Amino acid sequence: MLSAARLQTLVLTSDAVRAGRFYTDVLGLRLVGQSLGALLYDVGGADLRVSPVPSTAPSEHTVLGFAVESLDDAISDLKARGVRFERFANFPHDEDGAVAAPDGSRVIWFRDPDGNLLSVVQYGGPVSAT
Repeated sequence: MLSAARLQTLVLTSDAVRAGRFYTDVLGLRLVGQSLGALLYDVGGADLRVSPVPSTAPSEHTVLGFAVESLDDAISDLKARGVRFERFANFPHDEDGAVAAPDGSRVIWFRDPDGNLLSVVQYGGPVSAT
């Protein structure tokens, strides 16, 4: 039943106005509406709901990720928009903050205004179901 459903991702915010500026203006996502106070975005055909809650806490792990064709282009664009990338101890970050995986994938992380950890990845090859 759910295998045919449209996947919806939820990110929580304690300040919908501030989150809206970030997801719309900084990340350049397309706002398609609002529902029950949540901001609704179309991201590559999937739904992202940025939903208001009374309070949030920074996440320890990635809560939302974007897969791109060119991580270098994404890094340049995000830097130009003022995004600062996270660096983690014991991770081999390059000068731009990206980490390369053994399969050739590269990833960066950054936080939204609520401290939600977001990532951008460029896969090293075709993604396999196995």
